[in-house]
Amino acid sequence: MSIHPQAIVDPQARIADDVEIGPWTLIGPDVEIGSGTKIHSHVVVKGPTRIGKDNVIFQFASVGEDCQDKKYRGEPTELLVGDRNVIREGCTIHRGTIQDEGITRIGSDNLFMAYVHVAHDCQVGNQCILANQSTLAGHVVMDDWAILGGGTMVHQFCKIGQHSMSAGGSIVLRDIPAFVMAGGQPAGPFGLNAEGLKRRGFSAESLKLLKSAYKTIYRQGLTVEQALEELEPRITEDEHIAALVASLRRSDRGIIR
Repeated sequence: MSIHPQAIVDPQARIADDVEIGPWTLIGPDVEIGSGTKIHSHVVVKGPTRIGKDNVIFQFASVGEDCQDKKYRGEPTELLVGDRNVIREGCTIHRGTIQDEGITRIGSDNLFMAYVHVAHDCQVGNQCILANQSTLAGHVVMDDWAILGGGTMVHQFCKIGQHSMSAGGSIVLRDIPAFVMAGGQPAGPFGLNAEGLKRRGFSAESLKLLKSAYKTIYRQGLTVEQALEELEPRITEDEHIAALVASLRRSDRGIIR
């Protein structure tokens, strides 16, 4: 273990033997940090917080702090962070509230660029990218491989579907379905995230089927329920059509239009 002498680490914190902690960093009592994780200088980690293996947290980040919800009364809610995440300068990630599950959950292999904010009770999947100054309000769900462009603001309780992408400066007030490009203030649909899907190895046949499904949702003047009636018989054609349909079915706030 390499802990700088000017770091402040509570003796009750549980820290793996090979963790690196820089100067002027504060680690609270109910914090667990997994093997291979590196925490730079001037970081605050408070708990209850569990951080997995091989994460890197840069200076001035605040991880596991009390949330900003006015209903919060100091309950021992949690932050759970997976493995191999990169949390850049000035990021803030808050714990959950008892009004929800009580847990803010971060998966693995995510990149949180500088000054990103993840509010209470958010659920971020794996392989996501949140570009500089993007913001998740409370209770947001962000599925695997989703990307938020710089300065994107996501309203509370919104859901960001897998392999979707928002343009920089977007204001997301409703759910973004899986595989969809979004942009604007408020954000609207701008086609399938085809280039991103190609880079991730989606087959030409899958892309063709998804483009057809996108047209059903957005180009035929159908309601969401009508589009679902058209799409649900197709879910056996491709697993990605099934995922798209699931992202529509789970929507509470309605999808971007």
